[in-house]
Amino acid sequence: MIFFYVKALHIIFIVTWFAGLFYMPRLFIYFTEAADQPDAARQVLQMQFAVMQRRLWYGITWPSALLTLILGLSTWYNYGATPTWLLYKLALVVGLYGYHIACHVLFLQQQRGKLRYTSTQLRIWNEVATLFLFGIVFLVVLKDALSMLWGLSGLLLFAVVLMLAIRVYKRVREQ
Repeated sequence: MIFFYVKALHIIFIVTWFAGLFYMPRLFIYFTEAADQPDAARQVLQMQFAVMQRRLWYGITWPSALLTLILGLSTWYNYGATPTWLLYKLALVVGLYGYHIACHVLFLQQQRGKLRYTSTQLRIWNEVATLFLFGIVFLVVLKDALSMLWGLSGLLLFAVVLMLAIRVYKRVREQ
């Protein structure tokens, strides 16, 4: 019975971790766009966004990522096996932690006032977590290599559609 409680908590912390990973890049975008404001507004906005970033990152996102890892390893251990689909999922999870670390680097840069990317580049970056989410969920639910191949093909198509949507949105904003 404990296995199901651990698994439920694992899923809950995945959700809260993704909430942080979805919102943090939005804060990166807002922080970057605030740089285009007059000095007084820029200072106020960037200071507020920096506070929001710190609270989200250290209060929700990092703790959720660590609890997801601990509970996920416990779930894997209690599962007692490592089927092929799980290996693919774990590869995506490693990629997701890489994305998390990359977001941490961006977070630290913005906390120091460094803006290395445009808001358009950050809008694209914002969609990376969505791609990981789709891949991981499809693998967990389908658990089949052929279905996974179709799912990843759909994921690739989804990525292309997202990139096109971002370009269209940029053009609309510029008009």
